[in-house]
Amino acid sequence: VAALQDEKNSLVSENEIMNDRLEQLDDSLDDPSTVVAKKYFSAQLQLEQLQEENFRLEAAKDDYRVHCEDLEKQLIELQHRNNELTSLAEESR
Repeated sequence: VAALQDEKNSLVSENEIMNDRLEQLDDSLDDPSTVVAKKYFSAQLQLEQLQEENFRLEAAKDDYRVHCEDLEKQLIELQHRNNELTSLAEESR
């Protein structure tokens, strides 16, 4: 029982130390003058920019997909028209 109590006290102490470190890190993120905070905000800004770029690229991809589908329809129509005109040319010969 004594050994378990010692282990428990040791774990509680370690937990308190870790919580203190966590609070220090949180405080350093709140202070915009620290290197960690600057890197964090820089990374956050970069993430937002990449998300916006990704959104623009997804929209452009959708636009190109629609445009490609339209061009494919035009190609099929032109191929049919070409076949019709070829058969009419053969008949007239």
